[in-house]
Amino acid sequence: MSELQIYIVLGVFGAVILTIAFNLLDMAVAALVGVCILISLGILNEQDLLSATRTSGGPISLLFGGMVVARILSTTGLFDRIGDLYLSATGGSGRRFLLLLIALVAPLCAFLPNATTVILIAPIIIRVAIALEVDFVGPMVLTAIVSNSAGLLTLVGDPATFLVGSSIGMTFGEYLHRVSLGGVIALLVIVPLLPLLMPDLWRLRRPLPPRAQLRKLERPIYAALSLAVLLTMVALFVFGEYLPTRLVPPTVALIASALALLVGYEARFEPTDSVLRDVDWKTLLFLGCIFCLVQAVTKTGLIQVMALKLQDSFGTQLTLVALVMIATIGVLSSLLANVPVAAASILMVKGYLVAAEVVPDAALAEQFTQWPAAAIPVFVGMMFGATLGGNATLIGASANIVAAGICAREGKPVTFATYMRYGLPITVAQLAASAVYVIVLARLMR
Repeated sequence: MSELQIYIVLGVFGAVILTIAFNLLDMAVAALVGVCILISLGILNEQDLLSATRTSGGPISLLFGGMVVARILSTTGLFDRIGDLYLSATGGSGRRFLLLLIALVAPLCAFLPNATTVILIAPIIIRVAIALEVDFVGPMVLTAIVSNSAGLLTLVGDPATFLVGSSIGMTFGEYLHRVSLGGVIALLVIVPLLPLLMPDLWRLRRPLPPRAQLRKLERPIYAALSLAVLLTMVALFVFGEYLPTRLVPPTVALIASALALLVGYEARFEPTDSVLRDVDWKTLLFLGCIFCLVQAVTKTGLIQVMALKLQDSFGTQLTLVALVMIATIGVLSSLLANVPVAAASILMVKGYLVAAEVVPDAALAEQFTQWPAAAIPVFVGMMFGATLGGNATLIGASANIVAAGICAREGKPVTFATYMRYGLPITVAQLAASAVYVIVLARLMR
């Protein structure tokens, strides 16, 4: 690639991000236009698009499958009952509302993709916020942040985390042993910041109307089958890799989406066309386009240059490199979608480890899994940087985009600045805590 083409790629990439940041154009349109410019100039070719498709296929499949399952579950009435219980449990207290929000969202995000959880929980959060007579934008932003943070609890909780973990062959059990505690810490960091970020809501007290009788499920069999699909998906997330056919999480999500559509179709309650129409295609398109833009950046050779610079600057000081990954990838993930940032960073870090002679050249192959213990904290640092860095801005993670889209449909658009007012302080605190965690992990793995 010529020097002029490199400048064009970086210019288009920067223009897309600035256009989104200043709300000059819809984010999906901006990303798509950027990709089309690079294609028309011959910088991106068919092979590049196929490569981007292979990289993005897993995360996008996770999101799509989760969205379909969430859409079917939303029609069962189960979450209406959960909403009634949630409102009652708040007792009219804003503090309880926020703490219960974390307690509700975090366990779901341990096993469901974060954007899926936002779709499932959003109607409950909005309904309770309206009942408490408060603006639901802050709680919805918090829902996205908690969902991203809780994505660190398990390997399948966040697409960026899954991408990094799967690239080194980390199993579900290994992840629980080495990374999950860091996810718990990331969630706990949020709690002391809530009185500072949402003081009015934190101090709120509202009298609640008399508790109404819980609504009965109109179609209990349909609800039970839909819930069974969700539980099957969670079980396959945990145990699928140990089956003879080795079902990886994206495959599991697609299987679950097929089962959910089958349940909806056979129940004659939810038309398939209606379910697919409600899938958040804009978010999927945006992520696909961002992957294509990252592919263009990869093609410039800048990632390989950065890998060599890492080796020149830090040698084999792997703990220091892990901390650099937390900071660098954290910043990049706040400006770009965190999943493609993670995808590009994997290539850079593997190149660095080869250049530093920590691993052999064979480590650049996708099938390589013999990573030394000392190298694991570097990849864990990448997970923290990508997943938590995505909390900082509106475009940092798919859950943020989904939450903003839901708020807009409810008549409350979320601007870039509004989201960052909540997301940036939380992200800084979380990345600082994760740096301490990685230092401790590195010492334990020596």
